[in-house]
Amino acid sequence: MTALTKPVRTRVAPSPTGDPHVGTAYVALFNVCFARQHGGQFILRIEDTDQQRSTPESEQQILSSLKWLGLNWDEGPDIGGPHAPYRQSERSEIYKKHAAILLDKGHAFRCFCTSERLDALRAEQTAAKGALGYDGHCANLPVAEVAARVAAGEPHVIRMKVPREGVCEVNDLLRGTIAIDWKEVDMQVLMKADGLPTYHLANVVDDHLMEITHVLRGEEWISSAPKHKLLYEYFGWDMPQLCHMPLLRNPDKSKLSKRKNPTSITYYERMGYLPEALLNYLGRMGWSMPDEREQFTLAEMIAHFDVQRVSLGGPIFDVEKLAWLNGQWLKSLPLDQFVAAFQRWASPEFLARVASQIQTRVSTLSEAVDKAGFFFAGKVVLTPESFTHKNLSAEQIKGLLQLALWELEALRHWEHAHISELLQRLSGALGIKLRDFMAPFFVSMAGTPSAPPVMEAMAIMGPDMTRARLREAIAVLGGVSKNETKVLEKQLAAFRRGESLVAQQPDA
Repeated sequence: MTALTKPVRTRVAPSPTGDPHVGTAYVALFNVCFARQHGGQFILRIEDTDQQRSTPESEQQILSSLKWLGLNWDEGPDIGGPHAPYRQSERSEIYKKHAAILLDKGHAFRCFCTSERLDALRAEQTAAKGALGYDGHCANLPVAEVAARVAAGEPHVIRMKVPREGVCEVNDLLRGTIAIDWKEVDMQVLMKADGLPTYHLANVVDDHLMEITHVLRGEEWISSAPKHKLLYEYFGWDMPQLCHMPLLRNPDKSKLSKRKNPTSITYYERMGYLPEALLNYLGRMGWSMPDEREQFTLAEMIAHFDVQRVSLGGPIFDVEKLAWLNGQWLKSLPLDQFVAAFQRWASPEFLARVASQIQTRVSTLSEAVDKAGFFFAGKVVLTPESFTHKNLSAEQIKGLLQLALWELEALRHWEHAHISELLQRLSGALGIKLRDFMAPFFVSMAGTPSAPPVMEAMAIMGPDMTRARLREAIAVLGGVSKNETKVLEKQLAAFRRGESLVAQQPDA
């Protein structure tokens, strides 16, 4: 039985390592439409094998954001299902079992190469301008030697064997046959030294065991398709039908990234976009209704969906066009629904947190509009002059904002105490008095040096809005050049090592 004769099952498998990305919603949307259009099922799986970066908070944000958009799943970590568990961190024994099968069949091998050897190999290949990749050093070690080194507890990974000659042909639902030379395919690590799988092994094993029939994913995974096809062959399994979707692009055609465009779903939720409008816009990314209408619902997209109508040209994610479409949705709402949408956005919980910051700073309720306005505004009005400070130069301000932004992007627990600890520590490392250090943050967040306690404000506004305003402030100050980025990255590394940055600061 081939995948095409089975009940259609698609999936999305995000990694909970950061903010919920619009790219995840885009891929999830097309998987939902394909499954529903064929009367099939849509599964949510959490790929959290990166234990260093995965967090429960990020997972919850992903689940909440997809639900906010109206993208619901039939099986997943929150609702269970016949193929549970749906978190890869809870499936370790399954992956170990399948890695052992590959070793027993001779399709994988234990690699004892140290990071130093691998670094030297990469440097040598780079210098020779040759192909980068593992050279097979441990692929044919004697069985007795391997057993002895494993028994001695020597750290190692498990790699897959890959042909060195010939061409791999992969069938793609949109692109037809894709041919990739085997010599361009690396001997992929399947199990890391910590006993956890890499994406590639876990992906293939889970898709098979969860009976996934069609894999719609971003085109950045095309280069991995031969590895996955080979693993299916090694296990003796049918491979799902692959479909590589075009990547979302910035207006300048570069890959969509938070440095050029807000990419977090929760940013758009906090900005006051309707979930229906954002989903509508994502649906127009490389696809269109048969009658070319601009505005349509998820139900309408499902009813008319045909994956063959997806264009391979990189769809442009343009925030201005999204804002226009959102406006069309808002204008089309009956007044009572518009009021309800506004009340959901300015929720009682959010209003209470804002009120706690301004209550002691107003004499009349009408003053609350001015004092609390920046909490609700999408952007605040900034100019370079807004940041003028008697003790800090524009270069110092831009540098400290960039360092803070990088650290806040990595902050795993978005709470006042953690924000405060981080910023105080950075202020101390830079040798700048906290009062002076925080002044640019007041301006960045509120557009004025006089505002409610800014660290509390950042905690209330949330990570997405806070980071977006810091990026805007840095841009207003002229942005950070490549040379400045290199200098600041060195300072960031030193800060993370606990070193003082005083001697590295530009003069005020």
